[in-house]
Amino acid sequence: MKTLFSPENNQLLDLSTTSSVLFEWDQARAEDGGLVLYSVAFSKVDGNFSNPIYTMPSDGNGLYNKATLTKDVLNKIAKLAGLQPLESAKFKWTVFSSKGVNAVQADSTRIVEIKRPLGIDNPPAQLYITGSATEGGTDLSKAIKLKQTDNGKYEIYTSLKSGTYHFVDNITSNQPNEYYLGSDNIIHEGAGETTVSDPVTKVYHMALDFNLVNAKFQQIKELALWFAGYNQATFNLTYDHDGIWKAKNQLITFHQESWGRDERYKFRMLINDGTSDSYIWWGSINSDNNRPDATTPANFYYLFPVNSSQYDYCFKFRGECDLHNCDVNFYLSPDIANYTHEVIVDQ
Repeated sequence: MKTLFSPENNQLLDLSTTSSVLFEWDQARAEDGGLVLYSVAFSKVDGNFSNPIYTMPSDGNGLYNKATLTKDVLNKIAKLAGLQPLESAKFKWTVFSSKGVNAVQADSTRIVEIKRPLGIDNPPAQLYITGSATEGGTDLSKAIKLKQTDNGKYEIYTSLKSGTYHFVDNITSNQPNEYYLGSDNIIHEGAGETTVSDPVTKVYHMALDFNLVNAKFQQIKELALWFAGYNQATFNLTYDHDGIWKAKNQLITFHQESWGRDERYKFRMLINDGTSDSYIWWGSINSDNNRPDATTPANFYYLFPVNSSQYDYCFKFRGECDLHNCDVNFYLSPDIANYTHEVIVDQ
């Protein structure tokens, strides 16, 4: 077997636009005229085929002198060579023929260049953050689970301090799959750490997208309760841990209107995306609500991103909150199904 037909030597295989590639060669001839089995092998350009990166049988379970390599297989070869998404490298390939135990390498080799697509194939089914910069520290069993918001997408509200952190896909395995953020917040597979050099502990919203292999950060600088009747923030909540903010012993005074006492409120979050400050508003899924009582279901208090209008999409305090001190707890914890909050009347 002397000739490799396709792909062309030094051909670029861009997996962003390629679904499969046909590798083809001439037939080997057995002296007895019997069947010959084929396999195609890949190595690094400066390597040899004594220990190839990847080997697979040709089509027809090794019977045919061609092999159809899918995008997934080519991506796997690139990953085994250590390539990250959008990186490319050249590989040497050849064919082995065999009538049984001893495989014979083809007389020639060729080069192909493989470029990985954007996105991480098989994104983790779950994701945790761990490291000295995190609230859970370096103990893997205390790593904090991120909330999955869509396929391959995760978010967390958490604090980071000076130190390092990375991500893993489980906390029970001795060898979990690992991920880290490189320059420009690009997600990388494999062992690595992201360094937090700021000596001041800060609270962040982190959103990771494994489809686009990037992460976005928003520093949360302040969270306040917005009282609609007063058209202003009346007090701040302090970040505690695990995506929880708290305010203790806050006097709640409904706003006196000509028609009665106004008890509407929502929450205003001050964020910075690295460039400028802006507000995010959290409120009710309903544009208007009745005043709750002790029997109101828990979903009344679920939090949703809302607009900045003074009165729309507000919650209402229970009647017994008026002129009483209350505790307000705000939960963006990753381990709850719905972000929510609670108001507790101090006794």
